[in-house]
Amino acid sequence: MDINTVNSLSYEDFVQVFGNVVEKCPLISAAVWSRRPFTGLSDIEANIAEFIDSLPRSGQEGILRCHPDLAGKDLQSGTLTRESNEEQSQAGMTALDSVEISRMRHLNSEYKKRFGFPFVICARMNDKEAILRQLSERLTNERETELERAIDEVKKICRLRLYNLVLSDTQNKL
Repeated sequence: MDINTVNSLSYEDFVQVFGNVVEKCPLISAAVWSRRPFTGLSDIEANIAEFIDSLPRSGQEGILRCHPDLAGKDLQSGTLTRESNEEQSQAGMTALDSVEISRMRHLNSEYKKRFGFPFVICARMNDKEAILRQLSERLTNERETELERAIDEVKKICRLRLYNLVLSDTQNKL
């Protein structure tokens, strides 16, 4: 889909297409629709990032809480969004052995207890070893540092999801 097609989408169609670029947060795509016309992929991305950054901390934490645990119950039960399922699979989260699954569950639980939201990392930019290592390392962060880091990871995920949706002439504007 090129940028002209994106700009011509109705509100409903825009939200349908872009509603999950930030996991389970169609409100974000709904909010940025009115900022059309976009000049390119980077403009859409910048508008989404600006919207996220303008939210109070509670709103940013809400975005994080929409993300599933990596290799968690949603993966096991098959209830992940299509995008999350592809991303976790690509990172090797669907191929964990029993020891790795147990370690992920423990670390995910510790992380949620410490920060109040799930661990978020751009799975497509990592493999299972890097994810396990970063989950363990990031548990030592201060809460504010970790909130900012997690929001940065949301933006990376969003960028890659946008890239998958908006192709052709906009690729040169990345």
